Amino acid sequence: MKECVVVDGVRSANVRAHKEKGWFRNVRPDHMLIKVYESLFARNPKVKPEDVEAVFCGSANQAGMQNDIARLAWLAGGFPESVATNGVNQQCPSGMAAAEHAARAIMCGEGDIYIASGVEDMEKVPMGFAMDFPPKFMERYNLAEIPMGNTAEKVAELWKVNRKDAETMAYWSNKKAAAARDAGKFANEIVPIEGEKEDGTKFMVNVDQWIRDNVSIEEMATMKTPFKEGGVVSAAVSSPLTAGAAALLLMSRDKADELGLTYHIKYAGGVMAGCDPTVMGIGPIYAAQKLLKRTGLTVKDIGVWELNEAFGSQALACLRELGIAENAPFENVNVWGGALALGHPLGESGARIIVTLNNIMKTDFKHAKYGVAMLCGGFGNANASLWQRVDK
Repeated sequence: MKECVVVDGVRSANVRAHKEKGWFRNVRPDHMLIKVYESLFARNPKVKPEDVEAVFCGSANQAGMQNDIARLAWLAGGFPESVATNGVNQQCPSGMAAAEHAARAIMCGEGDIYIASGVEDMEKVPMGFAMDFPPKFMERYNLAEIPMGNTAEKVAELWKVNRKDAETMAYWSNKKAAAARDAGKFANEIVPIEGEKEDGTKFMVNVDQWIRDNVSIEEMATMKTPFKEGGVVSAAVSSPLTAGAAALLLMSRDKADELGLTYHIKYAGGVMAGCDPTVMGIGPIYAAQKLLKRTGLTVKDIGVWELNEAFGSQALACLRELGIAENAPFENVNVWGGALALGHPLGESGARIIVTLNNIMKTDFKHAKYGVAMLCGGFGNANASLWQRVDK
C-alpha cells in the first residue's frame, strides 16, 4: 500500500458564532472554506486545483448554508468542475473522518492528491437546525439526556470529575492557547480572512477570538451550572459556539517526492467508534483503545495528543480512563490549548486538530514518533487517528 503524507494544513481563525459580536458574522461558511482552499494552492504552487482527485469535506449540520457544502463551496470558489467532492457527516468528528477517507483512498491507490476539510458556522446553522429525530430513537433514548450539556453532566457524575478539576483544565487551556498565540505558534496555520469588529470596523482576522486573556479560577467558580443544580458544567468548562474552517493537503508519498514537496508526518491508522449517546463525550476512550490495540502501541508510545475539549468533564474522563493524564496542566496534551479556549466549530474541529498536531510535531515535539488526534461527537460518535513522524 502507498503511504499518505500531510503536505500542508491551514485553517481560518476560530471566531464567535454570534450575530452581533462574531468577527465572521457577515462571512458565510462557504467563503471560509474557499479561503482555506485558496491558501493551500497559494502555499503549494506545484499543486493545481485540477490535480486534486477529490475533496472530502466534513460538516456536522448539513443544512441551510451548509447543505452539500462540500460541492457548493468548491464550485462557488471557481475551482474545476471535474474535481469530485464528498460531504462527510460524523457529527463533531466529521473533519477527521474526511481526512481518514482521503488517506485511505491514497493508500489504496485510488488517487494521489486529495483535500480533506471541515467547516461549521454555529450561528448561521445552529445545532439541531431542521432536525427531525426518528421515533424509534426517541423510544430507545430519553431525549432529555441527549443535549450536549446534559451528557457532560452525566459523564462528570459517572466518571467522578469534580468542578474544580474541570475549571483548572479550562484555565490551563486558555493560558496555553494565549501563550501559543502570543508566541506566533498558530501563524503557520491560520489564513487571514476579512471580518468585522463589534463596531463594524473591517480587519483581517488572524487570531482566534475566544481565547480568554484574563481567565480566572475564582470567577469560574461563581458561574451557574444550567444543566444541573450544583453541577459541574458551566459556560467556562464548555466549548463555545464557534465558526471556522480547516483543510489538509494529503498526498501519496511518491507523488510528494516527485513534486519535491516537504512533509513531516504520515497517516498511520484511524478508528471510528460508537458509544451510548447519553454519555457521548467518553467516545474517545473506545476509539483510542481500539486504535492502540490494532497498531500494537501503548499510551507511552504516543509523544503528543490532541483531544478536542468539548467539555472539561468529558475530556478529563477520557484522559484519566486512558491513563494519559490526571489533571491539568498537561505535558503532552493540547500543548497549544484546546477547544475550551479555541472554540469548537463542530465539523471543523476534527480537521483543525490534525492541522495543529502536524505543526506541533514539526516544532515543539519534533522528536515525537507518534501523535494522536481524537474527539467525541454528538449521538455517540467518536474518532481517533494516528500520525507518524516520517524519517527521510
